[in-house]
Amino acid sequence: MMPKLNLPEYHVRVRTKNDGKEEIHDPVRRKFVRLTPEEWVRQHFLNFLVHHHSYPASLIHVEAPLTYNHLSKRSDIVVYSPHGKPLMAVECKAPSVEITQKVFDQLAMYNFTLKVSYLALTNGIQHYICRMVPENGSYSFLEDFPAYNELHEVFHD
Repeated sequence: MMPKLNLPEYHVRVRTKNDGKEEIHDPVRRKFVRLTPEEWVRQHFLNFLVHHHSYPASLIHVEAPLTYNHLSKRSDIVVYSPHGKPLMAVECKAPSVEITQKVFDQLAMYNFTLKVSYLALTNGIQHYICRMVPENGSYSFLEDFPAYNELHEVFHD
């Protein structure tokens, strides 16, 4: 049984394979994937983005590959503009994982490659969203999660 999250509930599709392992349906990737605590958070956060903030599922990439410092990594969620420019990166952690500076630093390192203006962190209980301040390279944390049409770069790329 997966924990209740601080995200809107939705009708999840979960199935049990012959080996007893559970899978959850990912509508963005259009397939069932292994159900882990982190995947539980990722699927709820994708639902939050698509159905509560009007992010087009077709402009979201899950487990987007990237290379940082000659290492192959994967970003949990990357949101793109209609022109293919990365706008936001989201790092999802299991509910038992505390959101710390180390977790933020991991996402910030990915941003050296992605070059997005928005970074979001969630463990399903706590959520943080910040915007890059281009003038000085710092981040400004936002009170509310922006709707897709509020991502200013969409209209400037």
